[in-house]
Amino acid sequence: MPSSLENISTQLTSLKQEATKALTAADTLEALEQLRVNYLGKKGQLSQILRGMGKLSPEERPRLGALANEVKEALQIALETQKTELQQAQIQAQLEAETVDVTMPGVSRPLGRVHPLNGMVDRMLDIFVGLGYTVAEGPEIETDYYNFEALNTPADHPARDMQDTLYLSEGKLLRTQTSSVQIRYMETHEPPIRIVAPGRVYRRDTVDATHSAVFHQLEILAIDKNLTFTDLKGTIKEFLRQMFGDDLPVLFRASYFPFTEPSAEVDVQWKGKWLEVMGCGMVDPNVLKAVGYDPEVYTGFAAGLGIERFAMVLHQIDDIRRLYSSDLRFLRQF
Repeated sequence: MPSSLENISTQLTSLKQEATKALTAADTLEALEQLRVNYLGKKGQLSQILRGMGKLSPEERPRLGALANEVKEALQIALETQKTELQQAQIQAQLEAETVDVTMPGVSRPLGRVHPLNGMVDRMLDIFVGLGYTVAEGPEIETDYYNFEALNTPADHPARDMQDTLYLSEGKLLRTQTSSVQIRYMETHEPPIRIVAPGRVYRRDTVDATHSAVFHQLEILAIDKNLTFTDLKGTIKEFLRQMFGDDLPVLFRASYFPFTEPSAEVDVQWKGKWLEVMGCGMVDPNVLKAVGYDPEVYTGFAAGLGIERFAMVLHQIDDIRRLYSSDLRFLRQF
């Protein structure tokens, strides 16, 4: 009958062979950790075998202790070796999964472009701001007072027939001109003032290649002491020079607007043709009185233009409807 020492030695040898084989075969770090607990944990198989050492004599214990340390060290070496291999395999798999082929073409992210109308507005504002003007804005839904009456256009004035207005309920309307911004600004500011007002306007009009029911205007207004028509002409000529280039022939033709007197239309000679580009004039004294300015002390000038008109001329666009079509083939040209 084998002694306790032989019996425990046999168990340790068998455990070493079994555990080494199991540890080497583990294919995941989770499985390996479970084997470590099973063989080397406080309640593991090695600890259970070593509990039998209490039955051994003092002379036998050192021999068994040496064998137990040998088995434990062998299992720890097998454990660490397999753990290192599994970790390296895991890292390699992650690297392969995350590898970037630097020779592949990049992902295309097309950049947005500035719409030709927005680009035209920005260009115009840059010019006028450079001349000392402040950008002003106002509501698109207006009252009859700001759109007509305060601009020297009473209810029975024939000039109202020049603009087909879109009326809303409760006496409101869609503004037909950005001139209403001038009135609102003058009501809350004292002279001297110099403003530039871009914005969307609305009129009942038949849509075709050169007309739209919704379009954009830009107007300027300057109020100060001793402003004259010469100041107006100089401002407009400088603006047109920066828009169209140097040595541009400019023609001022007498015209009529209810809120300016005298008034003029402005033509430029562009590529061999005369083009009407804007209207202008000295602010009518009645407009100054409507906002509480003394026309005996202050004078002023105003000018307005169609932004679509300038965009069509400068970009050689043949149909105004292209500006609103959202056709990428068209928009990518700008």
